Amino acid sequence: MFLSEEMFGIPYPIIGNGFTPCDNQDDGVEITNFFLSLLSSSPETTTTTNSVLSTNSSLSNDTIRAVSEEEQQERKKRRMISNRESARRSRMRKQKHLEDLRVQLNKMKFENREMKNRLSCVVQNTQLFRRDNDKLRFESEILRRKLSDIRRILILRKLHQQFSSMNGPLN
Repeated sequence: MFLSEEMFGIPYPIIGNGFTPCDNQDDGVEITNFFLSLLSSSPETTTTTNSVLSTNSSLSNDTIRAVSEEEQQERKKRRMISNRESARRSRMRKQKHLEDLRVQLNKMKFENREMKNRLSCVVQNTQLFRRDNDKLRFESEILRRKLSDIRRILILRKLHQQFSSMNGPLN
């Protein structure tokens, strides 16, 4: 027989973890205390009451330990699930960050290609401008020389005219 059946004649057997099939466990404690108070009124039952109290106390401690271990296991399980979820979210963030970096890399490669193309165009245009500039400088120098030659000719003509007008006709 079980402890509850032996001591008090309660028809409920104790279930594996030490709880009776009562919905409210506090009611079970109150019932036990009630019966213990009845038993403690006679001298013979004082020893029995003390042994029941110590047995009940050890059962209560075992029950508290079992509940505590169950709570610890439940907390450990919740913490493990939470850690897994946190790790999953962390992996998702890293994956998103990596994808963002890839997108940014592709964008920068595209922009770099465009800048290289523009730079190439600028370099080509610069070379064309330099060539044109050199050509124009050369033409300018030729035109300056021609102008200088024309000025000399004009000066010589003028001098020749002045000299001819001063000397008069030689014939």
